[in-house]
Amino acid sequence: MPLDLPRLTVAADYWSLRFVDQATTTCAVRKNVPLPLSRARDRGVMATVYADGGYGYAATSDLSPAGLAAALERARQWARATATRALFDTRPLPRPAPRGHYASPSIGGAEPPPRDWYELLMAESTAAAIDPRIVDWSASVEVRHATHRLVTSEGGDVEQRYRIMLPGLAVSAHADGDTQTRTLNGYRGICQQGGPEVLARFGFAGAGRRVAEEALELVLAPNCPAGRRDVLLAPDQMVLQIHESIGHPLELDRILGDERNFAGTSFVTPDMFGHYRYGSELLNVTFDPTRPEELASYGYDDEGTRAERTWLIRRGILERPLGGAVSQARAGLPGVANARADNWNRPPIDRMANLNVEPGASTFDELVARIGRGVFMQTNASWSIDDSRNKFQFGCERGVLIEDGRMTGVVKNPNYRGISASFWRSLAAVGDASTLQVLGTPYCGKGEPSQIIGVGHASPACVFTDVDVFGGEA
Repeated sequence: MPLDLPRLTVAADYWSLRFVDQATTTCAVRKNVPLPLSRARDRGVMATVYADGGYGYAATSDLSPAGLAAALERARQWARATATRALFDTRPLPRPAPRGHYASPSIGGAEPPPRDWYELLMAESTAAAIDPRIVDWSASVEVRHATHRLVTSEGGDVEQRYRIMLPGLAVSAHADGDTQTRTLNGYRGICQQGGPEVLARFGFAGAGRRVAEEALELVLAPNCPAGRRDVLLAPDQMVLQIHESIGHPLELDRILGDERNFAGTSFVTPDMFGHYRYGSELLNVTFDPTRPEELASYGYDDEGTRAERTWLIRRGILERPLGGAVSQARAGLPGVANARADNWNRPPIDRMANLNVEPGASTFDELVARIGRGVFMQTNASWSIDDSRNKFQFGCERGVLIEDGRMTGVVKNPNYRGISASFWRSLAAVGDASTLQVLGTPYCGKGEPSQIIGVGHASPACVFTDVDVFGGEA
């Protein structure tokens, strides 16, 4: 990203400028009708300043030398004004000077023109209209290109370029007063860095009819039975389980209380790290922003910390929180490179990035075979979790009963509930790499003012024992 940087003479301990330039194109077809092409572009810069022990920031869309200098001066004034009331003294904080580059896979590859996208989407839409009971259906592709550049007073200069694909496919069926919706890996669950190969990886072409058939199957299926059962969660439900009951509870600023009056606190406390049993011996969780195709991969976070793969939970024991450099200094705990902002007009805060459950040793057939009485659940449909990220209730799009190690009938409205602090300890089997999928969400919300950011999750299929299961009639 070429910039005309002014000769900056800021009376401050440290400053940084973080530039963001993002362009988004969205193509969609609903019920065989092409929707208007949508295009958007957003550019701006966030200035951050440490001065007199305080912290200040200011954002602007004026990228001229005068605009950048004015933003830095406003940030400096805020830093000085808040220094005596700050939660922490910024003078001991790191003064990063990173230099490097990052690029998504296929960053320079050819981009299909909108006409090609619409032809693909229309084909899948047409294929989904297989029965009068199919009452709504849609297919879409969103493409994001973004360039981020971080420049610091210590000589840091990092440029990161992203290319992101977000395909969507959903079909709703209605019969006998009931409506069921089936999607391809959830609402925007397929979200990866790269080019058109992302769609090919998930079999997007040709999926319209299959998803429609499963929607019809669901609307005619019985409700999921209630009771204590083993649960086999598919990767596209595991991503939600990881996100809500591991990712958010481990965010260090949340543990320190920063989210208390907005999206809740955490049942995790600082003294738990290093010894608390978060899950069974089979639970191994990594923070890994280095996996190329995953949505939240990057080379450096928005404070300039180099991204590295790090263990958060190993053999069930909690080792490390999700806290960037500022939170690490506040808490006196080690963390990771996860200080991230969703755009140029927001400051970085502690966010999940790529949070993954590492694969185990069981094939999918072996996971099924070990279950005497259970339910295989696919694709998140609903979620609810308390303000300490502990008690939860999640629903899925599709369930299949398992009896004596065999998959039997399909059921609709499969739901389950539990407590994070004990649910992960019931983890009894973890699928091998053949069961793993790389998914995520582009819509993780947090912070005041609100920030909506992309998060990646990779997970195999997993078995949990003695879970409270219920259906739509419970």
